[in-house]
Amino acid sequence: MDFNMRKLSLLFTKDGLQWQISKSKKVLEEKIWLKDEETPANLVTEKLDEVLASEKFSEISVISAINHFSVVEEGLDQHDLGYDLIAYNADVKKDSEELMLSVNKKFGVQFYYSFPKDYYQKIKALEVPVHFNFSGEKFLNSLNVKNRKEIHVNLYHQQAEFFAIENKKLVLYNNLDATSEVDFLYFIMFTLSKIDFGITETYFYIYGETTENETFISEMQKFVPNLKIVFDNLHKKNFVLA
Repeated sequence: MDFNMRKLSLLFTKDGLQWQISKSKKVLEEKIWLKDEETPANLVTEKLDEVLASEKFSEISVISAINHFSVVEEGLDQHDLGYDLIAYNADVKKDSEELMLSVNKKFGVQFYYSFPKDYYQKIKALEVPVHFNFSGEKFLNSLNVKNRKEIHVNLYHQQAEFFAIENKKLVLYNNLDATSEVDFLYFIMFTLSKIDFGITETYFYIYGETTENETFISEMQKFVPNLKIVFDNLHKKNFVLA
């Protein structure tokens, strides 16, 4: 088999790793690993080592959905402030986290995010073309928005990220870790009240692990009149990795 054009896509979440191996946009293999009380503490590291050693890939795409980020207007070039900006949202350890930058020209914002240095160095050491990105930037870049108030929610396993957009302008982004779907719901609805997005005037769009988060969606549907499931992460159809 010709391995030369096989691409590896990696998605890192709070306690998990998902990968896809593809060739000519066709997904050949997909696996997801999630830490819990019964798995080894270093599960993600073990599985990353396993897939990186499995074969020689032509290119690697890395998406981080880890909740260490800050979003600012595009153009800020004082990159040495990146760690400090992230520190407002998360406990950053400079010695073990690589500072990364991801720019979204479509909405005129940029994301500073930190990525585990250990993972970064292992991936770079392979000396193949590699592209790093933040899940928020990739998600934002995929959105089609209209002149109204919209909430776009991307659901993961035990994690969610969402954008509030008004008249095609970004109002807010957040990325939260939670073990309870009710926590997602409460936080998003609390956020709406703070930014003056009324329930009846706001359009909700849901993406990602919709099957896994059925409780979240069914609860939201009880009091949100305008809700649409845009994308379900069916096996081998993960849009963030695509």
